[in-house]
Amino acid sequence: MVILDMVSEKIIEERLKALRSTIALHDFHYYVQDAPIIPDADYDVLFRTLQQLEQQYPHLITPDSPTQRVGAPPLKVFTRLTHQTPMLSLTNAFTEDEAIAFDKRIREALNVDQVNYAVEPKFDGLAVSLVYTNGILTNGATRGDGYTGEDITLNLRTIPSIPLRLQTASAINQFEVRGEVVMLKADFEHLNEQQRNKGEKLFVNPRNAAAGSLRQLDSNITAARKLTFFAYDAVLSHKNQPLFSKHSAILDYLKSQQFLVAQQSGMTTGVAGLLAYYHEMSTLRLSLPYEIDGVVYKVDNLTQQETLGYVSRAPRFAVAHKFPAQEASTKLLAIEIQVGRTGALTPVARLAPVFVGGVTVTNATLHNEDEVQRKQIMIGDTVIVRRAGDVIPEVVAVILEQRPAHAQPFIMPDHCPACGSKAARLPGEAVTRCTGGLYCPAQRKQAIWHFASRRALDIDGLGEKLIDQLIDCELVHTPADLYKLNIDTLAGLERMAEKSARNLVTAIEHSKRTTLPRFIYALGIRHIGEATAKALANQTSDLDRLMTLNIEQLQQIPDVGPVVAQSIADFFSEAHNREVIRQLLSSGLQWEVANHDAQQLAQTNSAVSGKTFVLTGTLPTMTRDQAKIKIEQQGGKVTSSVSSATSYVVAGSDPGSKYTKAIELSIPVLDEDQLLSLLQNISIDAQQGN
Repeated sequence: MVILDMVSEKIIEERLKALRSTIALHDFHYYVQDAPIIPDADYDVLFRTLQQLEQQYPHLITPDSPTQRVGAPPLKVFTRLTHQTPMLSLTNAFTEDEAIAFDKRIREALNVDQVNYAVEPKFDGLAVSLVYTNGILTNGATRGDGYTGEDITLNLRTIPSIPLRLQTASAINQFEVRGEVVMLKADFEHLNEQQRNKGEKLFVNPRNAAAGSLRQLDSNITAARKLTFFAYDAVLSHKNQPLFSKHSAILDYLKSQQFLVAQQSGMTTGVAGLLAYYHEMSTLRLSLPYEIDGVVYKVDNLTQQETLGYVSRAPRFAVAHKFPAQEASTKLLAIEIQVGRTGALTPVARLAPVFVGGVTVTNATLHNEDEVQRKQIMIGDTVIVRRAGDVIPEVVAVILEQRPAHAQPFIMPDHCPACGSKAARLPGEAVTRCTGGLYCPAQRKQAIWHFASRRALDIDGLGEKLIDQLIDCELVHTPADLYKLNIDTLAGLERMAEKSARNLVTAIEHSKRTTLPRFIYALGIRHIGEATAKALANQTSDLDRLMTLNIEQLQQIPDVGPVVAQSIADFFSEAHNREVIRQLLSSGLQWEVANHDAQQLAQTNSAVSGKTFVLTGTLPTMTRDQAKIKIEQQGGKVTSSVSSATSYVVAGSDPGSKYTKAIELSIPVLDEDQLLSLLQNISIDAQQGN
């Protein structure tokens, strides 16, 4: 400790006071207003300066210093604190009729035609009381039984949105602030991500996370978790010193003291205003940064509140209008498997009907096998089901204490329940998938849409709506069935005239002449994109041989690692897929097989191999995709943008900005004839940018 004379100590004291005030102001802007006014680095400098001064002069540290928000040594047990004024619960209203009846009782008791109400969201957190003595935070407690709560002062002091000192002096010695400690949704997700990474138990919802964090005997744990305090009321310790006349004035005062008050708090008049606010908050509920489970209506005039008084353990002048519960418990009757459009096998809980989130729920997602194991879910358990708005209901937790003796573990099936094909889970993935992609009924629409897409077989005119019709009418079951369609069958479909039918049949016939890379890509094998499909085709040039390669042989091919190799092997090992491929080839699908001379040309055509091309505009006789294939067959590379690394720009009619950039960069520009000559290794004179 540094020994000071009285003058020097006074100077240091003033310096410390100024630093604390400045840091408290920035805490308010950052944590309460969510609008910092200085960079983090500047804040850190201020905080470190305060810490250093307090380390030098520890006898000048005050309880309201921002440095005192850090955790204290662990407690052995919480002590009890008696509330100066009871923290009573609110009566609940669950229907509009109950809200209307509340307003009617208020009007009749006050003998008035209309009442002004303060309205605010009902936080789903932990209610606490803060006591300020001479402007300094001295005590903090949970609601407890309403009369006595647990002393959690040390934990509350770690919450940045709780002021350690009031901004203005009060006429009363003690000032009590009441509010709710919550964990914001984003902070809850971050906390659970940390828990997941550490292999520790996840919290079920933000309320449980907030309550668990706030009731830690070690306040260092509380300090490490992000909690937020919203103030919603204040109590005077001496009723003969009235400070406010309205509840809305209390909220304004709390804001002036830099407490965080919900932005959605407000004023309204009459029952119509109450119900309008309820519906507005119901709509906003999912978009709010914190969880709420209803709204609160309070008579705004404090004299009227006193007139109305209390009944049992609740005030007559206020009510909580609750939203339909988002969570409820029920029995898990069975676990079934749902097969998605991409072949994902998702376990689905079949539940005893339960009313949650405003609807009766009988099914809920379990996500995947890992989630079932992590949550220790067994068939026969009593589970907690959550439904928020339009979100698919999910099972969030098991009530282990209610597990019956006959509960059965869940085992993920090794075959697809929709088609009987093998179900596989690739390394590093959480999802088990059906391998019968070309055959599986659950995957039909996705498989056929992908097969007909532009970069696959490119069947012009075969869109998603028409695919839906073909499958719903049971005209198409696999991609091979597309080649059995005729004009008469297609013309009989809704919104399908004879001309459209003829055009589609022509497009289907045209698609029979393709390339091996396109055909491999069209099969829809998981993890196989265009580049990998080309690598497979270039390596084998024979589909039959490709279908027989084992995992070790596949991994010798460029771009094919263990996961991709496993996916390819699983796909071709499935008899259903091989049968569909056989039917496709029998329908007349074919491609040119590259011979040794052509491969040699690709290796020796120095005019193309290793060069980078950009295609722009409309070519006279080829599509850009066809030109791209020809270039890549001879070792060239096609990119989408022009840069200094571009070797040639191939331009058709209406070439656009790529042509302009080629001119600016003096990159050679070829027309279609010049490109074909280059592909034949014939010397050309290309147009230069200059």
